[in-house]
Amino acid sequence: MYIGYTHDLRTRISEHNKGHSPATKPYAPFCLIYYEAYKCKKDACAREKQLKQYKQAWTRLKERIRFSLEEQN
Repeated sequence: MYIGYTHDLRTRISEHNKGHSPATKPYAPFCLIYYEAYKCKKDACAREKQLKQYKQAWTRLKERIRFSLEEQN
């Protein structure tokens, strides 16, 4: 699972799947199963920080998308 923000989601997924990001290259290919859209970059950055720093936020998100995660296995 990957957490990050971008202004162009399609391009970013394509870059990850083509191995352009050394941090995620070993885990490709990626399949998008969930995203959140924000109008303001500050909101997107705050949400990314929340998911990365607070286990409870990450756990709640995984609970909301649990069936989607199960279908990937």
